Amino acid sequence: MSVELLVDGFDRVRQVVRHAVHGLTEEQLAWRPEGTGNSVGWLVWHLTRVQDDHVAGVANLEQVWTAQDWVARFDLPFPPSDIGFGHSSSDVSSARFPSPALLTDYHDAVHARTTDYLRSLTEDELPEVVDENWDPPVTRAVRLVSVLSDDLQHAGQAAFVRGLLPAG
Repeated sequence: MSVELLVDGFDRVRQVVRHAVHGLTEEQLAWRPEGTGNSVGWLVWHLTRVQDDHVAGVANLEQVWTAQDWVARFDLPFPPSDIGFGHSSSDVSSARFPSPALLTDYHDAVHARTTDYLRSLTEDELPEVVDENWDPPVTRAVRLVSVLSDDLQHAGQAAFVRGLLPAG
């Protein structure tokens, strides 16, 4: 039951991501509220990178980003391990995304990896500790819910920024 709830949650992130970027131009994907806010493109890239990084970590798998060579397809000015955490305003500005398809194709690949992994889990594996660097130690379930929560917040932000796009 818990696994299917997680799958449903990540499916919802995917729906919001697809809506947030659908039909946008490169300029619209890069537009930043007040010139300094996060763009739709950056938000979707970042939430997908976090999901890819964290799910690969608990699954003990290589990230889709490198395993399927998305790093080369995106050709961003960041190291391959970068997930956007701590990016400055100039970092966000330097991240350009030529099309919604690039973002949704990468997100779809990460989503497929995520749901395949989730469906491979048993309920007994969810309470296993996956990170002892925190007090209390982080379980698999807590890590996955944390990723889901972060993704939903950023997907909502991307949808909000899309609504702020200047008419034109």
